[in-house]
Amino acid sequence: MSQITNTGEISQITHWINGELDSQKPERTSEVFNPATGKVTGSVALASVATVDRAVAAATSAFSEWRHSSLTKRTQVLFAFRELVLQNKENIAALITAEHGKVLSDAAGEVTRGLEVVEFACGIPHLLKGGFSEEVSTGVDVYSIRQPLGPVAIISPFNFPAMVPMWFFPIAIACGNSVVLKPSEKDPSAAMLIAELWKRAGLPDGVFNVVHGDKESVDALLNHPGIKSISFVGSTPIAKYVYETGTKAGKRVQALGGAKNHMVVLPDCDLELAADAAINAGFGSAGERCMAISAIVAVEPIADQLISLIKSRMVKIKTGDGTQGADMGPLVTKVHRDKVASYIEAGEKAGATLVEDGRKVKVDGEGFFLGPTLFDNVTPEMSIYKEEIFGPVLSVLRVKTYDEALALVNEHPYGNGTAIFTNDGGAARRYQNEVEVGMVGINVPIPVPMAYFSFGGWKNSLFGDSHAHGTDGVQFFTRGKVVTSRWLDPSHGGINLGFPQNS
Repeated sequence: MSQITNTGEISQITHWINGELDSQKPERTSEVFNPATGKVTGSVALASVATVDRAVAAATSAFSEWRHSSLTKRTQVLFAFRELVLQNKENIAALITAEHGKVLSDAAGEVTRGLEVVEFACGIPHLLKGGFSEEVSTGVDVYSIRQPLGPVAIISPFNFPAMVPMWFFPIAIACGNSVVLKPSEKDPSAAMLIAELWKRAGLPDGVFNVVHGDKESVDALLNHPGIKSISFVGSTPIAKYVYETGTKAGKRVQALGGAKNHMVVLPDCDLELAADAAINAGFGSAGERCMAISAIVAVEPIADQLISLIKSRMVKIKTGDGTQGADMGPLVTKVHRDKVASYIEAGEKAGATLVEDGRKVKVDGEGFFLGPTLFDNVTPEMSIYKEEIFGPVLSVLRVKTYDEALALVNEHPYGNGTAIFTNDGGAARRYQNEVEVGMVGINVPIPVPMAYFSFGGWKNSLFGDSHAHGTDGVQFFTRGKVVTSRWLDPSHGGINLGFPQNS
């Protein structure tokens, strides 16, 4: 079975509903591009409200049985799915590179990080254990249980078409829920292969569904009475809209928004290490990461030396097709590439010093390329500092003291991730305590936690009170129930405790 059908060179990508490809002809479609060539490679169906209704109906029907499946059965399916994803890791990565543009090693790393959540979810029998208190009153016991919500929706972004959905659906399914996934219409094929692997793993039809679409399908999920929760990752304005709309409709919502991640570099640190970290965290995946470092806060007197080290590394970065040995691939669309380029122009006009200009990169073909860019002398009022660029643009801000650096980070409205580079344990300990950010790295440029911890930021980087995966994920995808019970003693009319008469 193939997750797509081919007509010439253009893939026709449709929905996955109730364990099979949707056979209904879509009313609307959208083009899918290969960002490295600029050519159209696919056409993806865009879901109508009726399409979403059919997917939710399938999820609702499947939930009634899946919620009662044994924990043994669920873990068997999860382990089988884990093996199938591992076996198909290169295939999933190739689909990601073909539609997103990130280099193959980045794409493979994305799948690996997603697998970590699958492996975490394989421990669901332990994670769902409740508590029990005997004799809270005479003859009375109290115990707690956690039960699934029902059909849940996941609305995921273009930048991690495999990993971000896998932050949510392994735990949701392990907890007994059914899922409707709405991936980005820019790179939809990875989700389709994942749906096929779930079926091959033995997941009952309807437990995992995929609908493609734009705002119409998002609004349909946000307002559908059959959907019990929404998990979203994307920009802050949309995250706020998703949270407000979903909660107004009575749903449980976790909406992870944008970021402006700071890397604070103290004078005592290993500057070679800090420069390497800035390159990897700023330009990996062309900066299209919610955990990308985009603002370097250099505590003087090391700014000049740090910038020199970063610049010497930047010129060695090869920008090009992610399948052809490049270090950094294209941006996802022409529109997005042009938007990032406009920020570079805005930074120049605002008076920042343009150390390296990514607009000058020369790459063969018509892909959506933009090279690594570095600004110096950036100040807090500039748009390149205030706003999330989501591209390969690094900004250096110079400060005189640790306290000034800390204030800069804490005053920013985003609070997703941050890093500090220092050899001073006291400074690092103070920073992790004082910084108002959800994820902190100490001499680690991208502080992405493991699957058994939780992922999520503070301030305008998160709407809702639940982070992704880890124990937070288990709590989010289940509801707690407490049972208080009293059973009459057998001497008061209970069962006969003797042996059967004709034994």
